[in-house]
Amino acid sequence: MVRQERYDAIVVGSGITGGWAAKELTERGMRILVLEAGRPIDPELDYVMLKQPYELRFRGRRDRTRQERERPIQRTCYACDEWSEQFFVRDDLNPYTTAEGKPFSWIRSRQVGGRSIVWGRQVYRLSDLDFEANARDGHGVDWPIRYTDLAPWYDHVERFIGVSGRAEGLAQLPDSRFLAPMELNCAEQLVRERLMRPYEGDRVLTIGRCAILSEDHRDRQACHYCGTCERGCTTHSYFSSLAATLPAAAATGRMTLRPHSIVHSVVHDPATGRAAGVRVIDAETGDTMEFRGRLLFMCASALESARILLNSANERWPDGLANSSGQLGRNLMDHTMGGGASGLIDGLEDKWVYGRRPNGIYLPRFRNVTDQHPDFLRGYAYQGGASRAGWGRGNAMSGFGADFKHALREPGPWRMRFYGFGECLPRESNYVTLDPNQVDAWGIPALQIHCQWSENERAALKDMSIQAAEMLETVGARDVESFKEDNPPGLTIHEMGTARMGRDPDTSVLNGWNQSWDVPNLFITDGACMTSSGNQNPSLTYMALTARAVDHAVKLVGDGEL
Repeated sequence: MVRQERYDAIVVGSGITGGWAAKELTERGMRILVLEAGRPIDPELDYVMLKQPYELRFRGRRDRTRQERERPIQRTCYACDEWSEQFFVRDDLNPYTTAEGKPFSWIRSRQVGGRSIVWGRQVYRLSDLDFEANARDGHGVDWPIRYTDLAPWYDHVERFIGVSGRAEGLAQLPDSRFLAPMELNCAEQLVRERLMRPYEGDRVLTIGRCAILSEDHRDRQACHYCGTCERGCTTHSYFSSLAATLPAAAATGRMTLRPHSIVHSVVHDPATGRAAGVRVIDAETGDTMEFRGRLLFMCASALESARILLNSANERWPDGLANSSGQLGRNLMDHTMGGGASGLIDGLEDKWVYGRRPNGIYLPRFRNVTDQHPDFLRGYAYQGGASRAGWGRGNAMSGFGADFKHALREPGPWRMRFYGFGECLPRESNYVTLDPNQVDAWGIPALQIHCQWSENERAALKDMSIQAAEMLETVGARDVESFKEDNPPGLTIHEMGTARMGRDPDTSVLNGWNQSWDVPNLFITDGACMTSSGNQNPSLTYMALTARAVDHAVKLVGDGEL
């Protein structure tokens, strides 16, 4: 066992929240250590955003035999292809198990920057409709904060990351501090206008709110619409911790970043009742070492942070560190996705789109905003967009020869698509434990995941499909086709809730500052902290909560309380 020097703070994880913790802590004068389980990334060498299909062995398709062996779960993610599979873990080295009949797709990245290299970049604020939901309908526990508590921190984060979007003045989707919005294309604008009157402004189609620069911002360049974001962005036009927060932390001279450092468990000091540090396995050498720090920020992801704390059980907390409430690992949530419809839009055959806008449309929640739907609680929103079919449509067409090829030079018809994302209720029956019979490649116990959709989520998914088709018919689309996918939990990659915030230490793991009730110098600011899921993409909320928690922690240190 190798013991290392003591830091003011240790941050576990270098992704969306780890990067923010690092930036905020160092800019407040703290010497910190950031531990990342995966390898370092050099954008000039590792990003393949402009690599052409003919440069790849399988022309951008998947090596199915090897992926089935090494990444059978990761390959189900749309972004895990021949270009970008190196940004996803190998499942054979990082196993987990699921309860019988309850599939779960855990999509993971282990490298400096984490999943912020491949994330979808959609950023939406939660509103009091979300923060009050548990108290209103009795599912889960009440959030210990409200929108006014987080609004200044949303501002703080947005000013730094840069959010392109359009203000719409909707109470259920608070507006952000926006850079210039990306433009709706002509078909999307047509659908927006045709939805307004029949639904009396209740269903507003807007451009997606995304952490992609529409103009130069803080020494980062505006996006040039190459449209291959999941392969990495050498211009740093989209926000990632590797492009923005980690460099800001490094610029202070107070950050030590250590890759290949797999956190095994938290070291607890029974004399002080605090976390003394972490126990780490070097991924390359297998050596075990300990790092010590005054503060500990868990930012490893909802499932990985829960795994580390469960693996940190001791005599005082035999069911996992800081687990007096019994809620550690419980209330796992993800968003449902896959209810929707598509249809053809006529009358715009003389219009064409140039470039690859790295964004789509957003149609915010309209269910259970004022009136309660009889079949389900909470709500859902749509993403999607309109486009004209390109020459690739020839794969599904009959034909051969010159005339066939010439026909494909002209674009196909306009098709509009709505794709729904819905809220998942917090339930203790969705939980994770350590599997007593399975370990990863470094000997650390694997997770066993018990998670399934309830009838509430399934009812909302059905309504997504019905309403998407109805809206398309209302705007005059033809050949409308609805769909309702059967995606397992996890595949939306919005897992959250395994160490929830709350008002009562008997029913929650964290207080209103993301601080452990049991271990006062332990903060958890990744998706684990979420008390409910909302239906919005959650990363912006994680970032705002992290910045707010750091501010509180540093004040406690300054006041001599930590």
